[in-house]
Amino acid sequence: MITLIPAATGTATADGAAATDCSAVPWMNKHKSADQRAKALLAASTQHQIYRWLVEQPANNPTQTTFQGVTYPVQVACTPAVTYTDGPEGVRSGEGVTTFPAQIALASSFNEDTAYAKGRAMGREAFDKGKNVILGPGVGGGRTALAGRTPEYFGEDPVVNGVLAGAQARGIESSKDKPVLADLKHYVANEQETDRQTSSSNVDERTLKEIYELPYGIALAEGEPESVMCSYNQINGVYACENDLLDKSLKGELGLDGYVMSDYGAVHSTAASLKAGLDQELNRPIHFTPDKLDAALAAGEITRKDIERAAFRVVRSYIRGGLFDHPLAAEPKADVSTPAHKALARQIAEEGSVLLKNKGGTLPLTKRSGRTIAVIGSVASADPDSGLNARQLCSLPLNFGGTTSGRNTMACEDVVAPLDSLTERAAKLGATVVYDDGSDPERAARTAAAADVAVVFGYKQVGEFSDPADLGLDAGGDALISTVAAANDSTVVVLETGTATTMPWLSKVDSVLETWYPGEQAGPAVAALLFGDVNPSGKLPMTFPKSEEQQPAHTEAQYPGVVPEGGGIRQVDYSEGLQVGYRWYQAQDEQPLFDYGYGLSYTDFDVSKLKVSASGRNGLSIRFKVTNSGKRSGTEVPQVYLELPRSAGEPAARLAAWDRVTLKAGQSRTVTLQLTGEQIETRRLTQYYDSARGTWRTPSGTFTAHVGTSSDTSLSAGFTLGGR
Repeated sequence: MITLIPAATGTATADGAAATDCSAVPWMNKHKSADQRAKALLAASTQHQIYRWLVEQPANNPTQTTFQGVTYPVQVACTPAVTYTDGPEGVRSGEGVTTFPAQIALASSFNEDTAYAKGRAMGREAFDKGKNVILGPGVGGGRTALAGRTPEYFGEDPVVNGVLAGAQARGIESSKDKPVLADLKHYVANEQETDRQTSSSNVDERTLKEIYELPYGIALAEGEPESVMCSYNQINGVYACENDLLDKSLKGELGLDGYVMSDYGAVHSTAASLKAGLDQELNRPIHFTPDKLDAALAAGEITRKDIERAAFRVVRSYIRGGLFDHPLAAEPKADVSTPAHKALARQIAEEGSVLLKNKGGTLPLTKRSGRTIAVIGSVASADPDSGLNARQLCSLPLNFGGTTSGRNTMACEDVVAPLDSLTERAAKLGATVVYDDGSDPERAARTAAAADVAVVFGYKQVGEFSDPADLGLDAGGDALISTVAAANDSTVVVLETGTATTMPWLSKVDSVLETWYPGEQAGPAVAALLFGDVNPSGKLPMTFPKSEEQQPAHTEAQYPGVVPEGGGIRQVDYSEGLQVGYRWYQAQDEQPLFDYGYGLSYTDFDVSKLKVSASGRNGLSIRFKVTNSGKRSGTEVPQVYLELPRSAGEPAARLAAWDRVTLKAGQSRTVTLQLTGEQIETRRLTQYYDSARGTWRTPSGTFTAHVGTSSDTSLSAGFTLGGR
């Protein structure tokens, strides 16, 4: 145990700290390990200096002594200034950064390399903007499409969430010259915005392990983020930030070697939170103040070892992540976006857009040479007088009390509007674009009727602070599309939504392209996709239901939960258990509007000749043939779902692997997906959680691999593994 120096023995002044030779203090000795350096720093600290590490503001502002009326001594010398920033879809630091598409678009790419590249770009932009901890990426279970933060996460599959979040975190922390830490969030079962601070997610142990904790285990193993954020909600009656899951599961079984920070305002106690494994209170000191820590110590509710443990984890992560050795610049740069980052934003928008329908080959629009194209809908334009516009929809909206504020999470000052890019691209074909903002449906119908093809933009804003009331489009969008489709029988719909939508007009239109929130390069990406310069390759990372009721959590008790008559917080019953997302649709034999993993191309692909065999040490080799049977090159995302033996009690086959395969017209390729024993173990691909024994098990019997271009697969092959 580290010996704490009483606060009364004196502290360094700000002037003294500035005059210290940092090369002489042991915690700045780069030849020592992060553990050794952290222990040396804490050994040289007073008790109240150690307290500083337990709260974001005093931890990260070493010379400041007062934080909203709470006073600390100046921190020991040679500790860095640290600044946190939010950052799911980009570095939320005002203007001068790249606005990437929403995370749900990144998920639609099913591209681990792209997730890493985005993370690396964000890390470098954050550092140059004077930020060295990014609060992201986030993972979720996707149990309802009505969850407000759906666009911040990677859809409804735990393996996809874990793999892509791990890759992005790895990218964020990859720049040794510009070190930035990643913070994985929000642990755990944080699946709605409705009463997020006063609700309990009541979930059985097996479901918790297999659906909601598994993404964290994968991301921690494959991405090694230095921190994890605990969520607002309760889990089975105990708030996340004082739940013993932090120590027993997150830091135990799941392997977090860094520190746990709270969400802002998610701490409800001093002793209970510290004992459970919370290391740092976000923002200002409320429950981890010196007075409250001293009182808890005096009462015997906590020990010095508890305090040391928390402070040590924070300091070690800051040192190990490079924050001590590479300080932020005195002045941040004004503009840190680069041409390469903008190109990456466009790539994500292109890879992440999903072609949902294309009747009669209406798309691509290259057939429209010399014709008139009507573009309808305010979000196609950047004109601020046309209603909600492209700049306001290029990133996530800020929703307060169920009402969109007209503001979003990113500045989007460099957004390229779809209307501008479509007009420019059409001109190269000798086609003409006419525009109507859609505010008057009858006028929009006249505009559409006079054109050869109508491209109508529909949108739905969902984001933090509230859940949407339904899955219909905003601002009468569904009615507008129906009106336009009635006026022009060659109607193309471009959707910009943060979640699934029910599309009551689907049978009336020729084509549908889901672009999510496409970021600042929306225009070039949408134009390239609609005109066929880029072949769509995105796949849905979430199932699109036919209605709000056709979802796994479809009763009031399941979502949004029920507030007890006698008072208390909202109780949310996760009674669907393992039947989340596509697993529910398969188990219930329900046909959704669009399957998980679904997405069309301007060409056609076939999969055949599936073979599964053991490979290496506890590994698995899955081999099949992919053929481009169409007339142009394109990229397919074949998917492998593993069905466990019946004894495991799993409701459906589970996504285990995927690949992105680019082929020329007529070309075939044998794809071999090699799953190592380590990947199978980390991702629990052949295991289920045995609650009775409190462990993960591989069942005996016949497994089945299903392969296809969506969760509605076309090939299957059985294989066996030894039970464990």
